Amino acid sequence: MNATYAFDAITESGSKLIPVSGPGLQGLQNLGNSCYINTVVQTLFSGNVPELSKRYGTTPGGSVTSHPLFQSISGRDVPDDALVQTVKLAMALTSGAYAGPLKYDGEDLDPKYRLAPRMYKNAIARNHSEFSTGQQQDAAHFFQHVLEHLDNSELRLKDNDDFYKHSGPVPVSSNLFAFKTVSRTVCTADSMIKYRDGAPETILSLRIPMELIKTRNVDMDNPPEAKRPKSEEKQDHSESDEAKVAEDQEIDKPTIKFQHCLEAWHAPVVMDDYKWPHLNNTVVPATSQTGIANFPRYLMVQLQRYELGPDWAPKKLEVNIEMPEQMDLTSLKCTGEPQDGEILVPDKEVLHDVTMTDVSTLAVLTEQTNIDEQALSQLMDMGFSMNGCKRALSQVGGSDVEAAMNWIFEHNMDPDFNDPLPDLSGRDSAKSPSSGVDENIVQQLVESLGCFTSDQVKAALKATDGAMERAADWLFSNMDDLDSAIAALEKSNFQDSATSITGNQTSTSDNSTPLDDGPGKYTLLGCISHIGKNTGSGHYVCHLKKVISGETKWVIFNDEKVALSEHTPLEHAYLYLFQRDDTIGLPDARF
Repeated sequence: MNATYAFDAITESGSKLIPVSGPGLQGLQNLGNSCYINTVVQTLFSGNVPELSKRYGTTPGGSVTSHPLFQSISGRDVPDDALVQTVKLAMALTSGAYAGPLKYDGEDLDPKYRLAPRMYKNAIARNHSEFSTGQQQDAAHFFQHVLEHLDNSELRLKDNDDFYKHSGPVPVSSNLFAFKTVSRTVCTADSMIKYRDGAPETILSLRIPMELIKTRNVDMDNPPEAKRPKSEEKQDHSESDEAKVAEDQEIDKPTIKFQHCLEAWHAPVVMDDYKWPHLNNTVVPATSQTGIANFPRYLMVQLQRYELGPDWAPKKLEVNIEMPEQMDLTSLKCTGEPQDGEILVPDKEVLHDVTMTDVSTLAVLTEQTNIDEQALSQLMDMGFSMNGCKRALSQVGGSDVEAAMNWIFEHNMDPDFNDPLPDLSGRDSAKSPSSGVDENIVQQLVESLGCFTSDQVKAALKATDGAMERAADWLFSNMDDLDSAIAALEKSNFQDSATSITGNQTSTSDNSTPLDDGPGKYTLLGCISHIGKNTGSGHYVCHLKKVISGETKWVIFNDEKVALSEHTPLEHAYLYLFQRDDTIGLPDARF
């Protein structure tokens, strides 16, 4: 009943919604479990991100055949070209060419006004192990996949003067959302500081601090029976009674402020077993705090509403989020530059001249023959990484699963928990100049994925700028013909390098524009809500702010149903799109 209440709240069921139609107000047909695609596409290409609408869409009333990409491609290549299919769909959404007469509940929509993103899905999800299927998928993952696919395709068009009407590096679509995080780690022994930059990200994923609810002394999994209405005890209660029960449960559902989620993400974390190279690898406690290095033009925020329960099954967190429409992230800023009075940890490599005690310790860790394969398999089945399981087993003798589990629970937050085991050969495992990728990450992916060679992993890392998760996604997306994908990638890199040498064009590997930055004040543009037990099932709906008759109003996009929103369910949403205040009304002219 509580799920039914959430479904009704998110879809605004029961409200007499006024339908709307026109440019930027075009519904999308559900192809069968494709609502995750529809919500992401509406958020990106229906006008709320004017840079993408300008690059791929058209102005209201404009021609839907005038885009330069349509003039430079043969007909047989159109079905498989992701950019062309993106242009087709974005133009249909922004031009209003398929916007039909207003229809109300109970009225059938004329088929000529129905817009089915079938060819777009086939092109953007081709060869992807998840998105190419007919199953429901995670909208957050699809959002990241779309940006990565656009980036790769856009870089291949960097010489197309009709598409890029400016000079300088190509501003790929992900630049609109990209930000870096910076970790600030403090040594408790001498208060020296260590800054570390993270790889660019396009989603700010926030944990919901459910521990704050415990202060209410209420067990949310088993609410007190006294609060349940008597009508619920009857087997034959009426529908009105069920609705009343659902409303009572919703009222009792706890509420957490969005600010608390930000504070939990930014809060210092204590690490008890941290090895400091400047102290000869002595283990000294440290505190680490994460900040944002730059504030992008658009910020996509994900709330982690789903967690693994005690039985390792996904479980939805029953909580409402008090979401403001304006927020200030200035307090999260961390540039990575030392502040007044701070002393940085010396930047030097770990000494290879270790003592006999160190050698003995490393020998225990690197002795693979002592690790029982069956015990290793049991630990990995519980969801831990191969490196972490090996490290745990080597600490407890190699075969004691229970002792290894206890060790993991104590040390799984160690900074080196998932790192490859130390090697006595003395070879540097840092980034290899010849490959341009981090060998530690290569080894981690090879061991965790189990079905790819180190050369294949290195190629994937090169294709994704060293991002570990994106590299894994690239490998699985191209595994049907991985050799050809790697060959095409190497050919592209070779051609780009040759072009770079001649001085005619910047190479793809160096073709990166600086990340956008500005004040940390943001305004909410839209949200994507999910109904279901986990992100791989259920239903997605999005709400977007639109200017209608000169007024900014919330509009609900529920597949083909597009209407003015009466009660926008901000407290239930899964993804939130914000725009930096100083960019509102001033789109980036490079797009």
